[in-house]
Amino acid sequence: MSQLRSNSTEEQLKVEPTILRTDWNIDEVEALFSLPFTDLIFQAQSTHRQNFDPNSVQISTLLSIKTGACPEDCSYCSQSARNDTSLEREKLLALDKVVTAAKQAKDSGVTRFCMGAAWRNPTEKSLDNVIEMIEAVKNLGMETCVTLGMLDVKQAHRLKKAGLNYYNHNLDTSPEFYGTVISTRTYQDRLDTIQHVQEAGINVCSGGILGMGETRHDRARLLQELANLSQHPDSVPINDLVQVQGTPLDGIDRLDSFEFIRTIAVARILMPKSYVRLSAGRVDMNDEMQSLCFLAGANSIFYGERLLTTDNPVENHDDVLIHKLGMKKEK
Repeated sequence: MSQLRSNSTEEQLKVEPTILRTDWNIDEVEALFSLPFTDLIFQAQSTHRQNFDPNSVQISTLLSIKTGACPEDCSYCSQSARNDTSLEREKLLALDKVVTAAKQAKDSGVTRFCMGAAWRNPTEKSLDNVIEMIEAVKNLGMETCVTLGMLDVKQAHRLKKAGLNYYNHNLDTSPEFYGTVISTRTYQDRLDTIQHVQEAGINVCSGGILGMGETRHDRARLLQELANLSQHPDSVPINDLVQVQGTPLDGIDRLDSFEFIRTIAVARILMPKSYVRLSAGRVDMNDEMQSLCFLAGANSIFYGERLLTTDNPVENHDDVLIHKLGMKKEK
């Protein structure tokens, strides 16, 4: 019997040892997006297995510690003071309420507790209060993450000294499409904050939002920007736009599910050692779509019924899906 030979597609998909690149060009990224779906998923899953337990999912939860009245004009955001969303504005949460929420999250198997405040940038006084929250949550034995808007160098170092593990600051979309979504903060502002955080020695959580009317080229450019940072983000949250009544993006055509999954797969290939997180929009994803996202290399989710101000799948539903797939929560 003659020996079977690999065909050209199999040879093309041969997985090389993991090399962390920060020099991806746009043609390479778009070529990945254009692969046949099964070939792309195969390559992403192979890359994933080289770097992670393929049956483990990291669990985070996100609490809004200061809601509404944000001066930014982000077209997708319910918390912008410029969008008429009828969102009730709330002051900074009291420390005891944050600690109670963190304890409940820990009891549910959450390992990372994330706190978000609707600010353009924190004042020194507000940062003092957040640092108290960070220290209290860390005393519970949990990892901490905050998203507070733009940071300067001094503020980043203060957060590092407080023991912060992760700072979230999304790029949102491509540099070219960005101006159609936000005008009150530049793309370079976002890159500067990420640089301050990385130089302070804090892990970066940075990703984007899909389904805002962008093209595939924009999605490729977003991932290229993230993958070509001097250091890959440790966590890459990929959000599927949650349309909120009263925001400019309410009513826009939804992104095709397979295009979302493709983006997850390309993110996994470009940033092989980063956690890729399914973030906002999961409440509108069926189990089959989320399962394909896990197959494509996603290995983290936000857990809990609320994600800042939008709905998220209930914890019991996530537990059932994780069990159905034979997966487990990362310890």
